[in-house]
Amino acid sequence: MDPITFEIIRHRLFRVIEEGVITLKHVSGSEITCEGHDLMVALHRADGSLLLAGIGYLHHTPSAAEACKHIVRRFAGEIDEHDVFLLNDPYTAAHHTSDIYLISPIHHEGRLVAWSSSFVHVNDIGATNPGGFCPDATEIYVEGFSSPGIKLIARGELRQDLLDTICNMVRSPALVTLDLKSMIACHNVAKERMQALYGKYGAATVDEACTALIEQSDRRFGQRLEELPDGRWQSRQRLHCRGEDYLVALTMTKEGGRLTFDFSGTSEQSRYAINSPYWATWGAIFSPIFSVLCPDMVWNEGLTRRVTMVAPEGSIINSRRPAPISVSTIATVPMVNWSSLHCISKMLATSPQHERYATAVWDGGYNAVFMFGRDQRGNYTIGYMTDVFGGAGGARSYADGVDVGGDIPNPITRTANVETTEARLPLRYLFRRRVRDAGGAGRHRGGAGIEYAVTPHDAPDGGLRFVMTGKGTRFPTSEGIGGGYVGSPPHCFLMRTPPGGDEPGRFGTTFDELAGEREAIAWGEFPLMGRDVLYVGSSGGGGWGDPLMREPDAVLGDVRGGLTSVRDAGEIYGVVLDVEATRVDAAATRARRDAIRAARGVPAAAA
Repeated sequence: MDPITFEIIRHRLFRVIEEGVITLKHVSGSEITCEGHDLMVALHRADGSLLLAGIGYLHHTPSAAEACKHIVRRFAGEIDEHDVFLLNDPYTAAHHTSDIYLISPIHHEGRLVAWSSSFVHVNDIGATNPGGFCPDATEIYVEGFSSPGIKLIARGELRQDLLDTICNMVRSPALVTLDLKSMIACHNVAKERMQALYGKYGAATVDEACTALIEQSDRRFGQRLEELPDGRWQSRQRLHCRGEDYLVALTMTKEGGRLTFDFSGTSEQSRYAINSPYWATWGAIFSPIFSVLCPDMVWNEGLTRRVTMVAPEGSIINSRRPAPISVSTIATVPMVNWSSLHCISKMLATSPQHERYATAVWDGGYNAVFMFGRDQRGNYTIGYMTDVFGGAGGARSYADGVDVGGDIPNPITRTANVETTEARLPLRYLFRRRVRDAGGAGRHRGGAGIEYAVTPHDAPDGGLRFVMTGKGTRFPTSEGIGGGYVGSPPHCFLMRTPPGGDEPGRFGTTFDELAGEREAIAWGEFPLMGRDVLYVGSSGGGGWGDPLMREPDAVLGDVRGGLTSVRDAGEIYGVVLDVEATRVDAAATRARRDAIRAARGVPAAAA
């Protein structure tokens, strides 16, 4: 078709997505949506295939395409142009029950021409644990409201009976209602803009442009793959849950213009809620495909059709119902993200033409925290600590990872301001900063993660309770590349002041200054009373290249910036500083590095 018209329509489609996201955020009142950007908006063809993935959590877009296709099949012959469908069943297409998809048909002159989809993570879904992450779940039936597809709006009328039923199940009905209505508003905007586009250019022209857009992505992805060498790459990621260790094993094969992701050898499904259903795993492998391998392409069905996945049924990456799955989105799903990223980056690193796209694994592990109880106004509240979205960038072949640099699955994730969280919850932050010695060492250092400490403040019941879940703290998973070191694992502690004891630690400004009886935590539901402190430190990104090749002045800068300790500067980087840590001792540094190389069995002259 005419290339100018094609480009105009392509850009109009992007603007539809962008305006939908803006609308969604303007209506929703949830900190997860508005502050953390835990959302997604996409457009689909009439058959449900992915046309355009927008900003937000990328691993939801392939899953949303399956959700859309499921609605097309399930409601064939029953789809009215004013319907809006709701789906959040993980064994149908969603990632876990807290991730609600809304899917809306778009008609032009009485004909179904497209669909819009959106998702938000609601802050409660009526599960056994507040917030929806269920550390005590042994089956999905206790993980809250779940639907494989239902009409929330039928023929233009909101089904108030259904909305009332959902609100009757959840602990925060007002916020959940706002989230649902924010998605409805998003779909109204998307439908209006798409119908205007069809009205201006005609169905034949817009349909032709949509077909060409998918074919363009398919062609460009095929060309990108053909430019890379054929081969096989492997990644092994481990998580720890309640005394049990689990493995995500991935072998990625690139042959011609196709990629195969084979998870054979992965651990069997767990009795705990870390299991990932098939479509969540399918979506997770695409986060780095979209943002690392294909950042200059339109993300749609043209990319997904060139990928095959082997996911053994009954494993933690393709669990069978009724295995619990509520924690998968912060446990196994991120591990699939990182495994995919690690293999893709190792493939890219073999190509001088494309090495610049490769990256070490980003923030490879974090612990999610949901606070709940009475707020400072006496109302029941549930609040998500969005600090977890801070992330940490993996190092690249030419630069350090970005400190608190976000997340590969969500390029524009963000954290709430301290003041915003303190206004919503009866908490006081003691500090929030970058974590020292978190970024993986390397010629280029991995990005630092985030650490914070909070204590109750003005809590009517004397404190709060919180749910903490994740992939555990035993294994570091932010893999380095090219000789770079792994980033640190997360670490979390409760500091409890003994009865009758003083509490100077409540006002500490560093982890070491926090007094009290320290309890390492990673999984479960805990009280946080008025004299307690919760400390959370997230992972750093992986490093790139040999740490002994890092410029000594860069190490000095990290020490002075609080990102690297004097100990790690000497032991890992081989950089010797003066007593005040204000300058590099060049001669001593050369000697220290030669000694480290000798211990490796590498002659100094070969360095």
